[in-house]
Amino acid sequence: MFLEKILDKKKDSLKRAEKKISLERLKENLEDKSPPRRDFRGCLERNAGRAVIAEIKRSSPSKGVLSREKDPLERAVTYEKSGAAALSILTEEDFFAGSLEDLTRVKGSVNIPVLRKDFIVSEYQVYESRSRGADALLLIASILPAEDLRSLLEISRSLSLDPLVEVHTREDLEKALGCGADIIGINNRNLKTFQTSLEVTLELVARIPANLLVVSESGIKDYHDIKKLREAGVDAFLIGEALMVHSSPGEKIKELLGGFHGKG
Repeated sequence: MFLEKILDKKKDSLKRAEKKISLERLKENLEDKSPPRRDFRGCLERNAGRAVIAEIKRSSPSKGVLSREKDPLERAVTYEKSGAAALSILTEEDFFAGSLEDLTRVKGSVNIPVLRKDFIVSEYQVYESRSRGADALLLIASILPAEDLRSLLEISRSLSLDPLVEVHTREDLEKALGCGADIIGINNRNLKTFQTSLEVTLELVARIPANLLVVSESGIKDYHDIKKLREAGVDAFLIGEALMVHSSPGEKIKELLGGFHGKG
């Protein structure tokens, strides 16, 4: 299974990272100087119902190569100018062709919040995310025991990182809510089969308390998808593939947003 392969690779890369710079050193560096922080949650709240989180993702296990761009900066700036509320940066190297360097460089080139999207399984990665300039990070409920998820949520918040907790099933959602997640990302893609359906969001969003923020992820292709999800109560839309394969990603964002000027 791809998910197991990804997690095995992630454990190996973590060992290499900790040999280069220890957790203690990461903590010390943050105490000396923390990168500027932008309010990811606040940005989604202000743009609720029309908040596009535009993703930079060069490749994926399900679709292969999406873009051969080496430098993400032009795309990131285009996303921002075209109305994206925030950016999502894939930093997983082996299967998604991302990097932490992408995250750091993009953060320095835009003025909107930046989410680190990766397979976060350890405290080390949370400190690493903050030190690289992330304003938010993805935590995947299905790959984390409840105790670990709760701990990573607490550490993230202590570092002023906004954790987006990803769910795909009712069980994932119950775990996320039980651990205190307040930004729920509903992944329409099954990470084991890679099948995608917007019905996943439509089924789960009704089970989420109204005071929490809801992000729908994966499989969003056009204005009609966003309209349907918005009417169901979704606040934000994380979109990667539809933007990465489009010849004019800025125009695609404008098309996706259509005539939306706010929620309600």
